[in-house]
Amino acid sequence: MTDVPADEFAPRPKLLTPQVLQQLCTRSNAQGALRTLSHYGAIIGVGALIGVIASTHGVLWALPLLPVQGVLIAFLFMAVHETAHKTAFDSRRLNLAIGNLSGFLIGLPYDYYCLFHWEHHRHTQDPLRDPELIVGPKPRSETQLAIAYSGLVQVAGRLRLLLKHAVTGEVTVPWVPAGRRATIVREARAYVAGYALLLIGSFALHSALLLWIWALPLLLGQLILRPYLYAEHTGCDHTRSAFHNTRTTFTTRIVHWLAWNMPYHVEHHAYPAVPFHALPKLHAIVDGEIKYRGQGYIEVTRQTWAWFRAHFDGAKP
Repeated sequence: MTDVPADEFAPRPKLLTPQVLQQLCTRSNAQGALRTLSHYGAIIGVGALIGVIASTHGVLWALPLLPVQGVLIAFLFMAVHETAHKTAFDSRRLNLAIGNLSGFLIGLPYDYYCLFHWEHHRHTQDPLRDPELIVGPKPRSETQLAIAYSGLVQVAGRLRLLLKHAVTGEVTVPWVPAGRRATIVREARAYVAGYALLLIGSFALHSALLLWIWALPLLLGQLILRPYLYAEHTGCDHTRSAFHNTRTTFTTRIVHWLAWNMPYHVEHHAYPAVPFHALPKLHAIVDGEIKYRGQGYIEVTRQTWAWFRAHFDGAKP
């Protein structure tokens, strides 16, 4: 994915000179490695603890750790996202390696996501062209809304599309150009083959370990990831300006770590070439231009839930 240029409609505060922006756009292998190792280290640590407890005391004693592991794994989506922009590392190879590994672990093919996300940045909040609005569920009742916030619909749709690409060899979504369709099919088949090998290996070893430390936690983690993702744009303006069509949410340091600083989402959409580690500095410069400012994810989730409820009939844009 080629870096998306700065939003042409974004205001340029006086302090954000071309020289300052160039400095902010400096990528760092060290920063990327630190965030990646800490994130993956936490996953490996909690996963090992689940395995030890389950083997010595039984699975029931390990159940409280599954949601923790789930959040850690589900939020590898942020590693996929940052590497899709090629800003997690200065090294292109490292971006591709971590992007593909993280994509495999959350069932999101990396090359496909890069194309999907490129279109999202180009057409943010355009209901006819933004892929996030095209494929996203449109709840029409309280039950459908609750299911949407569980993230299960999104995961099922992602896996269904993956299997379709792998089995049929056909790619029909408009954000994948004809010249890239063969690549997307090969990627889908590689992912499916990898999952099949892991499943066969688990049966051969008579082990449910991957179920407890990976598959089930991933599903549980969607309960936190999906409301987080809905906070990024839900209820914001349908306009070209990132300062009006995106929300920045003020939250804790642990959430900033977990989400690779993407709570600074206005800043990211306005200047997507700025790597995750420089977003706090960018925020300090452009803070006064931000229209939608969330005060914590609990409050923003209340707001986004209410917005969806107000649009059950589909009559409002």
